[in-house]
Amino acid sequence: MNKPYLIFTQNKNSFNVYIKNLEKLNVNQIKELESFVSIRNGMFDFNKYTFNIQKKLSFNHFVLLLEHLNIDAECEENIILTKNQPRISFGQYKGMQYAELAGSYLLWLKTNYRGKDREVIDKELKKRNL
Repeated sequence: MNKPYLIFTQNKNSFNVYIKNLEKLNVNQIKELESFVSIRNGMFDFNKYTFNIQKKLSFNHFVLLLEHLNIDAECEENIILTKNQPRISFGQYKGMQYAELAGSYLLWLKTNYRGKDREVIDKELKKRNL
């Protein structure tokens, strides 16, 4: 039986996880991951093999949490360098780097924002597999 292979990316106030081998997991493993995300009010995107949870959590704490819940998975950390990244020029997050935004807000911007930073938003979404 395959273990879920999870690639963890920490953002400023959230984290997202790409499930590298989702198509090889059995139904119970997928339900277990889906429950993990649901309990934490996260968003699971089966089309992109990702989930996003609005909570600040380090990679080490994520691994410990999985172990505590008896979720057997291989984990890898994806480290994003945010030096000299574009910053938001509008709204309540003005001045923050796009790389620091929660995945859910980026997804909201994808649907609702049509301003000059559209290309930057699309690039950040692609980088996070959202």
